[in-house]
Amino acid sequence: MTYPTPDDITAAAARIAGRVRQTPILTVEGAALGLPCPVTLKLEQTQVTGSFKVRGAFNTMLAADVPAAGVVAASGGNHGAAVAYAATELGHRSLIFVPKAIAKEEKLRRMRMFGGEVILTEGAVADCMAAYAAHAETTGALSVHPYDTFPTLAGQGTIAREIEAQMGGIDTILVATGGGGLIGGVAAWMRDRVKVVSVETHDTNTLERSLREGPEFSASPSGIAASSLGGPRLGVMSYAVIRDFVDQAVLVEDAAVFDAARRLWEGTRLIGEPGAAVALAALTSGAYVPERGERVCVVLCGGNAEPDWFGG
Repeated sequence: MTYPTPDDITAAAARIAGRVRQTPILTVEGAALGLPCPVTLKLEQTQVTGSFKVRGAFNTMLAADVPAAGVVAASGGNHGAAVAYAATELGHRSLIFVPKAIAKEEKLRRMRMFGGEVILTEGAVADCMAAYAAHAETTGALSVHPYDTFPTLAGQGTIAREIEAQMGGIDTILVATGGGGLIGGVAAWMRDRVKVVSVETHDTNTLERSLREGPEFSASPSGIAASSLGGPRLGVMSYAVIRDFVDQAVLVEDAAVFDAARRLWEGTRLIGEPGAAVALAALTSGAYVPERGERVCVVLCGGNAEPDWFGG
């Protein structure tokens, strides 16, 4: 299976430059988060649409000839907002299919605000994916997949390229995983040079189960992180790069996600959505314990949630 190389990710970075933000990093003393060591946070919730997804969306559209029918996507929220924003900026129509069962009003509002037309679908996430794929086939609209195409992975990999340049040295990166687009892009850039750790909740453990049971495993995600990490299965390309370069998969409880979000707010006055708090929860819950002196980065992947979702 061919997946993006660092050269492909560098090309993607050049392609999307000026259309997305180079988001900042923040190194936080451990005591502020109740940790024994400092940690560096990649603040992707400050991205132009509030999440990393806009990187892959722009790269996909800029690398293709978009037809008159525009673009179509399936999303629980962040990918849809990214596709809507990128399409509007580039002068294209966008249609976003969203599973009604996991739709959050804040994310629906942002998709519409950025110019997307939203269609709510009944049934499971897999049913939504099927409806979006059928629309692309019948209308000719460009399918902008949330996690399982070459340009999506290359676009998402630009975040890892930025982190490495900003930190100047990194041992470990913690990434929350849904369908595998973000961690796949990160792993495609970092390869064997940096330890890549996947973090999921017990109710959205698609990657952890896929590594144990094989790529055909299909999940029924639920819980606090389902709207952002609710991919029913890993993408084929995502699975290939994850299998080759992701070093560890850890799981956290929903209660740990709430706790991590509260610690983030209390210690830094920053707010992330549940998916972002999942990655931090690996440290705050003890699911991942760094070695002394280990240089760790946590990707805060998005911030598209109600600001008081964690009871802060």
